[in-house]
Amino acid sequence: MTTSFGRRDFITLLGSAAAWPLAARAQPAAPVRRIGILMNFAASDPEAPIRVAAFLQRLQELGWIDRRSVHIDYRLSDNDSVQYAAAELVALAPDVVVVNGSSVLKAVQQATRTISIVFVNVIDPVGEGFVQSLAHPGGNITGLSSIESEMGAKWLQLLKEIAPDVTQVAVVRATAPGGEAGIERAIQAAAPSLGVKIIPFTARIAAEIEAAITTLGLRPSLLGPQVFQRVNTGLLVLPGAITRAFRGRIVELAARGQLPTVYPYRYYVTGGGLLSYGVDTADAYRQAAVYADRILKGEKPADLPVQQATKFELVINMKAAKAIGLEVPPTLLARADEVIE
Repeated sequence: MTTSFGRRDFITLLGSAAAWPLAARAQPAAPVRRIGILMNFAASDPEAPIRVAAFLQRLQELGWIDRRSVHIDYRLSDNDSVQYAAAELVALAPDVVVVNGSSVLKAVQQATRTISIVFVNVIDPVGEGFVQSLAHPGGNITGLSSIESEMGAKWLQLLKEIAPDVTQVAVVRATAPGGEAGIERAIQAAAPSLGVKIIPFTARIAAEIEAAITTLGLRPSLLGPQVFQRVNTGLLVLPGAITRAFRGRIVELAARGQLPTVYPYRYYVTGGGLLSYGVDTADAYRQAAVYADRILKGEKPADLPVQQATKFELVINMKAAKAIGLEVPPTLLARADEVIE
C-alpha cells in the first residue's frame, strides 16, 4: 500500500517531533525547488516522523523552508507497492529524491537515471551496484552507508558479552541476499573464536519469523523425539524492511523464548528488546539534508562521496535483561549511550 501525504496530513503525522517555525509553515508562497522523500514505512510507524523531522530541521538550518523556498512531497510505501510509489514520486519531477534502504533505492533507480537521489541506510551501495565506488559514486546516486559488514562481528561480540553462556546464535534475515550477505559473512568468521555455532535463516513474512523464533533453542531430548530441552541460544536480528515492520512481534517472541537478542537499531530496545548497537538514524537523516542542500545548490551526486556512518549508539534495556535472568556486566553498562530502566 502506498500512502501519499498532503501538507496537512504529514504535519499531523509528525506531531510534536517537527521543529520548524509555525510562521514558515503557514506561508503560501509557491515552491522554488522540489524534494521527494520515499520510505518503506507504515503510516502508523513512529519512526517515519522522527526521521523526517530530523531531515526538515537540518534543511531549515541550511536555509530551506517548506512551502517557501522548497516543496517537499512525501510517500510511505510497503514493499509490494514501492515501485508504484517510486514512479509516482518521480513523475512529480523533484530536483532530488531522498530514499530509505536498498529496496526503495532500487525502485527509484529503476524509475529514473537522471533525477538526483540521496540514500540513507543502504548497507553495501558498491556491492549492490548502486554506485561505482564510495569516493566517486558516478551517475545520479549518492548518500550515506549505514552499516559496514564488520558490524556483524560486533553484534556477535556484544551478544556473548551480555550472555556469555550462549553457544548457538540464530541470525534472522528477512530479505533477499544484498548488503546483509557481507554482515552474515562477518558473523560466521567471528563465530569460532567466540565459541558459538551460527544458525542462519531467512523469513519473508511474519508467520515464518514467528515459526522460526518459536522453535529456537529447542532440540529433541533423550527422553524421546517429542520431548524437547532448551539449549543456550541467542538471536541476532539483521536490519531490513520486514524485520523492522514486524519488530514488535520479534521482540515479543524473543522475550517469551528467553532468547538474549541483539538488534541493529535503538527503536527495537525502546520497544522492549534487550540490546541494540547501530547508527543514530535521526543523525543520518540530518546528514542526508546536507547532501540535498548541496545538490539543490548545484553539486552533482557523482561528485559527492558516499559517507560512512560515524554516530553509533549502544542501548541496553535493563528490564528486558532481568526478565530473562541476565546480569549485565558493569563494563558493558559503562559503555552504553542509553540504559533503559
